[in-house]
Amino acid sequence: MIKAGLRIDVDTFRGTREGVPRLLETLNRHNVRASFFFSVGPDNMGRHLWRLVKPQFLWKMLRSNAVSLYGWDILLAGTAWPGKEIGQANAAIIHEAARTHETGLHAWDHHAWQARSGNWNDKQLIDDIAQGITALEAITGQPVTCSAVAGWRADERVAHAKEAFNLRYNSDCRGTTIFRPVLETGKFGTPQIPVTLPTWDEVVGLEVQAVDFNAWILSHMLMSTGTPVYTIHAEVEGIACHQDFDDLLVRAADAGIAFCPLGDLLPEDINTLPSGQIVRGNIPGREGWVGCQQPVSMT
Repeated sequence: MIKAGLRIDVDTFRGTREGVPRLLETLNRHNVRASFFFSVGPDNMGRHLWRLVKPQFLWKMLRSNAVSLYGWDILLAGTAWPGKEIGQANAAIIHEAARTHETGLHAWDHHAWQARSGNWNDKQLIDDIAQGITALEAITGQPVTCSAVAGWRADERVAHAKEAFNLRYNSDCRGTTIFRPVLETGKFGTPQIPVTLPTWDEVVGLEVQAVDFNAWILSHMLMSTGTPVYTIHAEVEGIACHQDFDDLLVRAADAGIAFCPLGDLLPEDINTLPSGQIVRGNIPGREGWVGCQQPVSMT
């Protein structure tokens, strides 16, 4: 049996309102638990449309057929009208997810983090994370023990900022194996569980056609040399591609792949984890920089 971490990013109002309940029902039916990471502040995701001037982002939107995949309400959220606050309006749904699944912070304002956090100072980073954690804890009635930044926009400064929150782990970058980040102080930070596999929108229309995606991603899980960690989005696999995700869970079980929350992947002794750093880098199929795992020798 292969153990694979299943991470569910919830970016938008509609993804929370429509996608999460559907995913909860599907996961329950297949007896699968996952990690949900919620955006709880204003839904301003439509403000990403300015990025259409960038050829790589425009090509991604076209090859993934983003309009039919997401819908105009998601693509224009926070542009022609103020972004609706996600968390309080969908508190019952988020609370229900936290009852049976691992739940952590994705972002206060997903768009703001993805577009501007790379230029924020330390106080701005900490204040934004604190605002999201406070809001999520008020909704779930539970302490937040994990987080995963929006768009994998993370570097060493983000890892350092999160030390203020006593989290069990973070999932802020792309990489190959669970590691402990080495901070500028020379001390180890909170363990990082990087996403190791491509997301649907990064490869469909580029490396594989939509109809073949499930077989493609499962083959990559089976070939993983470490522990595979896979991300889905409530806006995609919870709505337009819901039947495809249901099929993926059936195929995964048949192939001997057991999905689990990311927290279940941590070893009992985190001192056994390798060291590393989070550096800015690029990955195929995604426009802009993302946090990437970089090994570090502690000799």
